Amino acid sequence: MVWIFFALVALLVVVAIAAAVTGRITPDPMAEAVSSAPDPGLPSGDFRAEDVDAVRFDTALRGYRMDQVDDVLDRLQQRIAELESAHEPARTDDGAHHD
Repeated sequence: MVWIFFALVALLVVVAIAAAVTGRITPDPMAEAVSSAPDPGLPSGDFRAEDVDAVRFDTALRGYRMDQVDDVLDRLQQRIAELESAHEPARTDDGAHHD
């Protein structure tokens, strides 16, 4: 009965070594990110609210791909800042509004 256990352990060791040699098992559990969508983010240039609704991210081990999310958030922040500055009333140094 003990020899069956040792045979199974030996078989598992051989399979693990073969998987490591062929690249099926890597020492780094966080493999390189793979993208299934060519551009999941916003269109280049100006975009509209419905473009934001169409954004889709690839999923990764711990959720969404951080680089894709960061890129979209950076572009959204920049666009919101542009819109705010275009519609912001002129201010003087004392903080009073002048139209």
